[in-house]
Amino acid sequence: MYVTLIAAAALWGAAVGLLVPRAAYRFSVEPAEPWRDRCPAGHVLDGPARGWLGGPGRRDCATTASPLVAPMLTALACAALAAATGGPRPELAVWLLGAPFAVLLAMVDARVHRLPDGLTLPLAAAVPLLLGVAELLPYRAGSWSHALLGGLVLGGAYLVLHAISPSQLGLGDVKLAVPLGAALGWYGWGVLFAGAFAGFLLGAVYGLGLVLLRRADRSSAIPFGPFMLGGLLLGLLLGAFTAPA
Repeated sequence: MYVTLIAAAALWGAAVGLLVPRAAYRFSVEPAEPWRDRCPAGHVLDGPARGWLGGPGRRDCATTASPLVAPMLTALACAALAAATGGPRPELAVWLLGAPFAVLLAMVDARVHRLPDGLTLPLAAAVPLLLGVAELLPYRAGSWSHALLGGLVLGGAYLVLHAISPSQLGLGDVKLAVPLGAALGWYGWGVLFAGAFAGFLLGAVYGLGLVLLRRADRSSAIPFGPFMLGGLLLGLLLGAFTAPA
């Protein structure tokens, strides 16, 4: 059962990860520009959901040069979460549903330093709502009230940091902090702190590396979303693995 769950989670991640490159391509525009509706070769992106769902496209008009990166990342994240959870807990379904959106956000932010409202705001509503459903099911290993407070606390903390240094931490990061805080808070305050700290640590190490390689200076802005999401994954793995059976 345990191995089957991990394999099923990995297959799910690989399957939905195939849909991420096209969406990332369409979302990766500057704030004043409309979402892309054509491939690099100029062909209209058609398909389900007004062309948002679909594969990366033909080789001559592919929306990404590395179409397998997103499926691999999503599959690895889903498999790791299933392995750490150790069983069919209801919150695992929330993590597996959120994994492709996390990869999508990381890819968009890495490309254009932007976390679109079309992704962060629905997640800010969906994560607490889904965890509220998980609270009603048996074998859960977290607390919905802690999740709600976690979203408010982390979102508030990021809002304060944005007010102090808006050039280093954007409003997109603040909005993303709400669902991340809810997910981490599900497992308690210790996991919330650990996941949030891990995100800052990963970002600091990356920024320091750029400075040492002389590819940036101390005032350079970096896309912080991928590191927030990396901290989220580490925090959820910690919380799921240490949760009482």
